[in-house]
Amino acid sequence: MSDDDVEQFETADSGASTTYPMQAGNVRKGGFMVIKGRPTKVIDVTTSKTGKHGHAKCHFTATDIFTGKKVEELVPSSHNLEVPLVNRDDYTLVDLNDEGFLGLMDDSGNVREDLKLPSGHDEAEALARQIQSQFDEGKELILTVLKSMGEEQVNASKEAPKQD
Repeated sequence: MSDDDVEQFETADSGASTTYPMQAGNVRKGGFMVIKGRPTKVIDVTTSKTGKHGHAKCHFTATDIFTGKKVEELVPSSHNLEVPLVNRDDYTLVDLNDEGFLGLMDDSGNVREDLKLPSGHDEAEALARQIQSQFDEGKELILTVLKSMGEEQVNASKEAPKQD
């Protein structure tokens, strides 16, 4: 290999998968699954009986965890489907700038300023307005951030408990 043949790597992640397989019959209401390449939360599951051609089928109704869009999927219960790895972290809101970027501090005192107020659908817009108004009132807020499949978004807010 000459000096010109340097390998270029496009990503710097650990190469760990963002999903894992699970048999369709084992996914329950309230669980997570991937539908059309998006992480979703299952809101309803119905299972049909085995027909004359074999497999029982699971009919999933779910909502995208980032956009709130409702989606459906029909899968034979014995087949595998992808389940996203979903991380939920709580942060204390320490700053909210004019562009909508949040200053979030974790339990260790590390501050990150790379997330914006939630947007993209009605629930997210309402949450963003609630966070903005409570921050303007001077309330201390704890924000819950969901992270899955390379995306992150604030999905809940609560007032920090009063410290005596």
